[in-house]
Amino acid sequence: MAVSDWKKSVVYQVYPKSFNDSTGDGTGDIRGIIEKLDYLAFLGVDYIWLTPVYESPMRDNGYDISNYYEINPEFGTKEDLKALMDEAHEKGLKVMLDLAFNHTSTAHPWFVESKKSKDNPYRDYYIWKDGTYDSPPTSWESKFGGNAWQYDDNTNQYYLRLFDVTQADLNWDNEKVRSEIYEMINYWIDFGVDGFRFDVVNLLSKGEFKDSDGPGKEFYTDGPRIHEYIHEMNRRTFGGKEIMTVGEMSSTTIDHCIKYTAPEREELNSVFNFHHLKVDYPGGEKWTDASYDFILLKETLMKWQLGIHEGNGWNAIFWCNHDQPRVVSRFGKDDTEENRVRSAKMLAISLHGLQGTPYIYQGEEIGMTNPGFSRIDQYRDVETLNAYDILREKGYSYQQVMDILKKKSRDNARTPMQWDGSPHAGFTDGEPWIETAPNYPEINAEKAVADETSVFYTYKKLIEMRHEMEILTSGDIRPMLMKDRNLFVYERTLDGESLLVIANYSDKYVAWPEEVARDGEVLISNYDVKDNELRPFEALMIYRK
Repeated sequence: MAVSDWKKSVVYQVYPKSFNDSTGDGTGDIRGIIEKLDYLAFLGVDYIWLTPVYESPMRDNGYDISNYYEINPEFGTKEDLKALMDEAHEKGLKVMLDLAFNHTSTAHPWFVESKKSKDNPYRDYYIWKDGTYDSPPTSWESKFGGNAWQYDDNTNQYYLRLFDVTQADLNWDNEKVRSEIYEMINYWIDFGVDGFRFDVVNLLSKGEFKDSDGPGKEFYTDGPRIHEYIHEMNRRTFGGKEIMTVGEMSSTTIDHCIKYTAPEREELNSVFNFHHLKVDYPGGEKWTDASYDFILLKETLMKWQLGIHEGNGWNAIFWCNHDQPRVVSRFGKDDTEENRVRSAKMLAISLHGLQGTPYIYQGEEIGMTNPGFSRIDQYRDVETLNAYDILREKGYSYQQVMDILKKKSRDNARTPMQWDGSPHAGFTDGEPWIETAPNYPEINAEKAVADETSVFYTYKKLIEMRHEMEILTSGDIRPMLMKDRNLFVYERTLDGESLLVIANYSDKYVAWPEEVARDGEVLISNYDVKDNELRPFEALMIYRK
């Protein structure tokens, strides 16, 4: 397979801070990633996506960028990044960078200038509005809690910050801002990167600044000029080049995502949407101790699969990332080793049969779990700490809040990568910036690679199948048994071939459904032999021609 064929590629997401520490300071770094390239090449992935490694105060773990052109010394140097790319390329791996340009850090020189006076040349790089001290310009809510406007005493105006107070939204209506961003993207293309992931890219175009009955999303999500801006960015930067692009889409729609990714529109290659990861948000509320809605999970995945396929768009397919809990703890079961391994494999098989570009988040391929933190001082994430304060103010008990964070915190994904059974899972010789999950002696990459029945080899096989089987890339998809409360079943078809994916999401034995034929070649399963019924967390891909 030509690695440049991103539709057949598999991407591995690296969260550098938690991946591998080469210096012993407790924080992962770029040299640490270089040390593990052989592992990633053996797994078989095509691209490595790094979350932001630029200069940053790290208030939001690097998504608050203060200099787009320099590397955060915490992670290393520009020379280290060049070495990573060179060594990755030698091993057949490509490197994607992550760019956040809906906002910058308030420590960015543009914002420092912008804040000085209303007539500063950089004032219009950001979104400043009038309001009174106790009355913000609109009622919009920040994604991290509280009002989305921050008052500035110096100029008696508010700046928009849809995320943290230190993340000021850029004014994309200002042509100078757009030109600065395009120049920066071209710098990294010239540097030699192979692709980009664009953070919350569908929020760039703000609409009217009015009060809302809700958090205000309708005024800035997929805004009035968003497609114009992304098309312009394509034409002035990566368009027509061997550069893979994926946009992170916040609260988006299928229609917009078709527009973002239909090739003739010249916008992006692919999109992340998160609707399937809100099926444990009752009433849209993230910070609850709720279980997930299995029927809604299937309906959401299939709605997007069918809609994007019919519209000639392209999905990124994924369970995990740096902002989501570990999927085996979330949609699987991690109470016993047998359940953890089976449900991790089941989740892999049921996702990797879908259409789109698969993304694997570090540790997912060995079945890493949520760490089960029980104290607030174990958490580091700004969103989590804000949520803790808000929930306590609402009257939740300490234990109730801990139970919620244990399920929903972004730090569930940010604990150190578990490499081996040595102290701190082999992540660092020092004291890690965040505690390691206590189960690392049992769950680690060294043990997984040594055991051909491990979760790791299920992922390795699924990656090989993605490279080799055109039906996984181009086949139509037919959802089946959508109201079944235990089984996730669908069929891929192409030119007389069919691939049935059937997965039991329960820890019970379930009768094989009469509507589903049993004949065919089992290409991959998480049990040794096929049975007349589906065993707990059993999953199979069955090929017919």
